[in-house]
Amino acid sequence: MLYALVCYNSEDTVFSWTKEEDDAVMAKLAVAHEKLASKGKLGPALRLGPSKTATTLRKNQNPPLITDGPYAETKEALLGFYVIDCDSQDEALDFARDLAKANPGGAYEIRPIRFFQPGSPMPATTAVTA
Repeated sequence: MLYALVCYNSEDTVFSWTKEEDDAVMAKLAVAHEKLASKGKLGPALRLGPSKTATTLRKNQNPPLITDGPYAETKEALLGFYVIDCDSQDEALDFARDLAKANPGGAYEIRPIRFFQPGSPMPATTAVTA
């Protein structure tokens, strides 16, 4: 089953790292990545830019309101996400634990991915399995 593993942390912390500090964290994360990648279970992994670079379209107004900045103002920001193919939520949690050892602080949120593609014969409520 496919899972989204969503990464949260303090932007003040993460974006204050020097290139050397960032490279060291990424090297530690690469070890955790390789465990899933070697099994063909690691999909896209993305690091998002700072929330101050975000633009938000608030759809509860007519016309929708476009604002600078993230949707939610929080202490810990959405910094990135992974798409992983795991046999169970426990396996997804094991990957999150490996990531947490390499990059402490913040949180990882794990959610099953639901498939949606307009015109597809697969209903939107069907979970995706590989």
